[in-house]
Amino acid sequence: MKDLRWRAILIAGVMLVAIVYLLPSLNASLPAWWKETLPNDKIHLGLDLQGGMHLVLEVQADEAVRTTVERLVDEMKDTLRSERIPFRTIKRTKGGDIQVELADAGALDSLRSLVEKQFPILDWVAAATEEGATTVLCRISEKEAARIRDLAVKQALETIRNRIDQFGVSEPDIRPQGEDRILVQLPGVKDPQRAIDLIGKTALLEFKLVAEGVDPNAKSLPPGVRVHPMKRFDPNTGRTFETKIALKDRTLMTGEYITNASVRIDTQYNTPYVALEFDPQGARLFERITGEHVKERLAIVLDGVVYSAPVIQEKIGGGRASITGSFSMEEARDLAIVLRAGALPAPVTILEERTVGPSLGADSIHQGFLSMVVGSVLILLFMAVYYRVSGVIANVALVLNVVLIMAALAAFRATLTLPGIAGIILTIGMAVDANVLIFERIREELRLGKTPRAAVDAGFARATLTILDANITTLIAAVVLFQFGTGPVKGFAVTLSIGIVASLFTAIIVSRLIFDYLLVQRRVRSISI
Repeated sequence: MKDLRWRAILIAGVMLVAIVYLLPSLNASLPAWWKETLPNDKIHLGLDLQGGMHLVLEVQADEAVRTTVERLVDEMKDTLRSERIPFRTIKRTKGGDIQVELADAGALDSLRSLVEKQFPILDWVAAATEEGATTVLCRISEKEAARIRDLAVKQALETIRNRIDQFGVSEPDIRPQGEDRILVQLPGVKDPQRAIDLIGKTALLEFKLVAEGVDPNAKSLPPGVRVHPMKRFDPNTGRTFETKIALKDRTLMTGEYITNASVRIDTQYNTPYVALEFDPQGARLFERITGEHVKERLAIVLDGVVYSAPVIQEKIGGGRASITGSFSMEEARDLAIVLRAGALPAPVTILEERTVGPSLGADSIHQGFLSMVVGSVLILLFMAVYYRVSGVIANVALVLNVVLIMAALAAFRATLTLPGIAGIILTIGMAVDANVLIFERIREELRLGKTPRAAVDAGFARATLTILDANITTLIAAVVLFQFGTGPVKGFAVTLSIGIVASLFTAIIVSRLIFDYLLVQRRVRSISI
C-alpha cells in the first residue's frame, strides 16, 4: 500500500506539471498572476503549420577579406607618406595581394621594417627590381584570413538577428549551418519579399567626395575616380529617376559610427527621410571632414548607390546627418532598421528559399489533426474490444501519453511540425505496442494457471526488458536523426524522442499502477483480458 501511494503521488505530480505547461497552449486568456509566476510558453508551430519563410544564406566571406585588403592599401598609403618613404603606386592585385612599387630601391629595408611593425597581419611575399623599379608583394596571412572569414559569418549572423528582431518577427529561428551558411526561419511573415530585401541588404554606408568637373559618361576617367548610379527625386513630378555621378574612390567615413537611425518627415516636401546620429568618435570625424571640404559636394552612398550629394556649406558639428531621397515610409523604416543593426561585413546570397502560405499551414494542421484523431480512435476501439477492461487501462495510459508529449513540447520550447505530428502518431502506435506485449505475457501466465496478481507481476517483469530494448534502440535512432537531420527530419525526431520516453512512463508505470490498485486495493479476483 505504501508503494502504491508513492507511485500514485509520482504520477499525479508528473501529470500536474504537464497540465501546467499545456494550459497556455489550450487557453490564451490566462490570468495575469499565472503569466507572472507559472510557465506561459505555448507550443510553437513550425513553418509548415503556421506559414512563413525558410531561407538558407551563404556569407561571401572572401569579400570580407578583400575589403580588409583594400582598407590596408589606404592605411599603407597614409603610413608611407607620414614616414616619408617614397613610393609610386600601392594597389591590390587580382589575386588579393598588396603590390607596392617603390620610387627608390634604397627604401626597401625601411618598407620591410614598417610592414613588420605596423602591419603584422601581412606576410612579406616577394621583392624584385626590374628596369629600375622595385616592386614588393605582401599578403594577408592564412591564419588572419581564416579569422576574418569566421568573424564575417559570426557578425553576419548577429546583424541579421538584430534586423529581424527590429522587423518584428515573433519566434524567429536563426542559426549557423556549416562554415559559411546561415539558416533563417521566419514564421508568420506576410511579406516575404520585404523580409528578403531587409535580410540581404548589405547596408554599407559610405561618405565620398564628388569628383568635380568629371563627366560620368566619359570613356576614360582620371585615376582614383569611379562612376556610381545616383537616385534623384523630382519634387515637381514626385518621381524618382536614376543618373550617374563620378566620385572619388577614397571613402572618408563609413556607417560604422552610427548609433541611431530614425525616420523623419521633410515638412517642405512632406516626404520621409532617415536622420543619422554618430557616436563621439564619428561626430569628431564628420566635423573634421566637413570642415576640410567646405564648398565641396559630399556624396552619401548606400550599397554603391548615391542617394544625395549636397554641397557642404560649413563645418557640421553635433554628430548628425541625414539621407534624403524618394523613400516610401516603409522603405525609410527598413533603411533605418538596417542602419541601426549595422552593415553586413560581407554580402550574402540566398541558396534556398521556401515560402509556406498560412492557408496551406491551416490545411496541414487540419489534415494532421484529423489523421491523429482517426488513428487514435481506431486504436482505442481495438484495445477496448480485444482486451476488454485491460484495453481500457491501456487507453487511459495512451491518453496520458499524448498529454505528456504536448506538454513536453511546450516545456522544452520545441517546434511542432507536420513530420512532428507523424512522429506523435507513430509514438501512439508504439505505446499501444508496449501494452500489447505486456498483455500477451499476462495471458500466457494466466494460461499456465497462475493467480491474477502473479500473472501481472510476471507479465510486466518479462515484457519490460523487451520493451526497453525496442524503445532504447528507436530512441538512439531518433537522437541521430535530430543531430544530423534538417528541419522537417528534426521535427519528426523531436516528437519521436519525447513520445518514446512518455510511452515508457505510461506503459510501464501508469498501467502497472492501475493493475496493482485493482488487484491489491480493490482485491479483484479475475482480470478481464
